[in-house]
Amino acid sequence: MAAPDFIVVMGVSGCGKSAVAEGLATALAGTFIEADRLHSADNVERMRQGIGLTDEMRWPWLATVCETARAEPKRPVVIACSALKRSYRDFLRERLGAVRFVFLDGSREVIAERMRARPGHFATVSLLDSQIATLEPPAPDEDAVRLSITLSLSDIVAEACKSLLHPQGLPG
Repeated sequence: MAAPDFIVVMGVSGCGKSAVAEGLATALAGTFIEADRLHSADNVERMRQGIGLTDEMRWPWLATVCETARAEPKRPVVIACSALKRSYRDFLRERLGAVRFVFLDGSREVIAERMRARPGHFATVSLLDSQIATLEPPAPDEDAVRLSITLSLSDIVAEACKSLLHPQGLPG
């Protein structure tokens, strides 16, 4: 079975989306997109100050993520993108069509520790609580692959590949 054309590795800031998405793109011989690089300067500055984004600030960013992904000729396109709310994921589905989500799930404590260990990133620990409050984990009907961030990076990538390529009978 082939990988879906678009895969979004999602979750709150600091859960490992970028590393997992990059590893998944490599494993599937696809293209990696870091959605954080597509934020407007105003969005980045707001987050650097520890202020969460509003829906109105996220819609243009999500539209840019979709445009960038659709412009990539090589499939699958693996996108590291928070996609915190179902409405955001629905927007991505509407714009991208065949998209699957890989939800990286973990405790606030583990994520906060990881965030403190990555100096220089605009999304600081001060944003974590607002991200957790905003998060709407994927519902069963969204057919997302849910993986614990307590696994090693290589195990997360391997489990994601298995679930995406052979979805029948595997936990999601």
